[in-house]
Amino acid sequence: MTDEFTTTNEGEPVTVRRNDAAGRYEILVGDEVAGYTEFKERDGVFIFPHTEIDPAFGGRGLGSTLVADAMADAAARGETVVPVCPFVAKYLRTHDVPGLTVC
Repeated sequence: MTDEFTTTNEGEPVTVRRNDAAGRYEILVGDEVAGYTEFKERDGVFIFPHTEIDPAFGGRGLGSTLVADAMADAAARGETVVPVCPFVAKYLRTHDVPGLTVC
């Protein structure tokens, strides 16, 4: 992902974008932010403390789409990830992300 990736989820256009100013990756359904996963950079390591999907968008797999794209982007950038958020940690235990370094 350079800054933004668009795909479909259950027929809806979905965009995942990295928002460095806010320290998070955001997932949009249409033009509406449906959720985010926060990151904090410390000494070249990216800590993911929290992920949240708006309940109005729940049950669509958006959390998994968001984290999958965020982790793929982190791997492409050569970043090291610390999954403090339970959702991110579980995702990484159950999915292989080629090239991602996890602490």
